[in-house]
Amino acid sequence: MTYRTKTYIAADWTGDNDAVEQLHKWNDSNYWGLSFHDAHDITQSSDSSKNCSIKASLRSRFDVSKTFVLIVGNGTKSRRAGECNYCFKNNECGSTSNKSFIEYECDKAVRDNLKIVVLYNAATIDKTKCPDAVKNIGIHTAMCYRKDSKLYWDYQAVKNAVG
Repeated sequence: MTYRTKTYIAADWTGDNDAVEQLHKWNDSNYWGLSFHDAHDITQSSDSSKNCSIKASLRSRFDVSKTFVLIVGNGTKSRRAGECNYCFKNNECGSTSNKSFIEYECDKAVRDNLKIVVLYNAATIDKTKCPDAVKNIGIHTAMCYRKDSKLYWDYQAVKNAVG
């Protein structure tokens, strides 16, 4: 039996890397109380792997996850990385759909009935930027707040959402 103890983090790793790094800073710090075990630590995928192989690796991470955290930024919904056109057209990976990594991850989190947390890399929640699969479920929270025309990370809001 597999125990689901990990937190699966999904994001546009290029566009929202700052938010992903901030989550890890809070988690790794002795000062902050945010605590999670990252599912990405259990397996690694090579950038040269076929997208369908990467998705198989993602499935193994989901199998040990109890919480799904999606970081939503400006490009999250339109991000197409992960489409496997070669495999899809040549029917090499019959078990993998032609969805982006983010779409695949959101659908899988819903199917696996994970706790879903959607963190917006902004001071406001804008569900038009959120993938449809998780747009109306789970906890939605802004990761930042605005003060004196500047954006600041909102640790307490994130901690409350992630738990």
